[in-house]
Amino acid sequence: MTLWQAIVYGVVQGLTEFLPISSAAHLRIVAAAFNWPDPGTAFTAVIQLAIVVTLLLYFWHDLTQIATAMLEGVRTGRWFTNHDARLGWMIVVGTLPIMVLGLAFKKHIETSLRSLYIIAVAEIGLALALILAEALERSRVRAGTKLKEMREVSWPDTIVVGLAQCLALIPGASRSGSTITGGLFVGLTRETAARFSFLLSLPSFLGAGILEFIHHHHELLATQGAGLNLVFATVVAIIVGYAAVAFLMNYLKKHTTWLFIIYRLALGVLLLALLANGRLKAF
Repeated sequence: MTLWQAIVYGVVQGLTEFLPISSAAHLRIVAAAFNWPDPGTAFTAVIQLAIVVTLLLYFWHDLTQIATAMLEGVRTGRWFTNHDARLGWMIVVGTLPIMVLGLAFKKHIETSLRSLYIIAVAEIGLALALILAEALERSRVRAGTKLKEMREVSWPDTIVVGLAQCLALIPGASRSGSTITGGLFVGLTRETAARFSFLLSLPSFLGAGILEFIHHHHELLATQGAGLNLVFATVVAIIVGYAAVAFLMNYLKKHTTWLFIIYRLALGVLLLALLANGRLKAF
């Protein structure tokens, strides 16, 4: 991998990780389209540590409140009485499913699931799920049902969104896309669904990044150039990722997810067409 390729991968990672269009899919597509080396799950997971930094920067106020409340709850023995403390434990519980399944299916995630056929189907599949979620949200609004804000997120909501996050293990599904979809299904506002999605993703990003770095650090840092590539990709991903988070949080205050639905459908169909006529190879 050249330095230029690493920078491009960093831009793609930072931009598409937070938008509900799948970063894993776009990294694979860029590699296949330009005949570049596949960055692989290890490289991808490690530069996802950049996403942790981005989320820490953007949600610093929320996270410090949550951490302080959790520590105070542990100290006093009243773990769930404060909203911020309860939200912190919800994030912990909601992260467990993807961590368990991620470890259980790690081999498949790193190999067979990286097929462009699977990515194309996942892009289309989650677009259809988002269509259903948007239809359900619209029906609630028409019926006069109040949508939930962050302070109204419940434990059942957490379980549903946490399970939805597991879809992100399939390249093409998108972590933000799957969790926002889950949030809309349980009646959260779009902005709340996105905010809860990003907060919920922090532990899994951190865990996956650290685990992959421990397992593959010899490969990732095999040469000075390889280490430099990783650093540049990570820094670029932080900068671009921050802009992407800010954009999405503001966008969803006034808009639906239909822009991303149309993009996902078009991308999925285009991939299938290119695979069918041999322009792209599945692996």
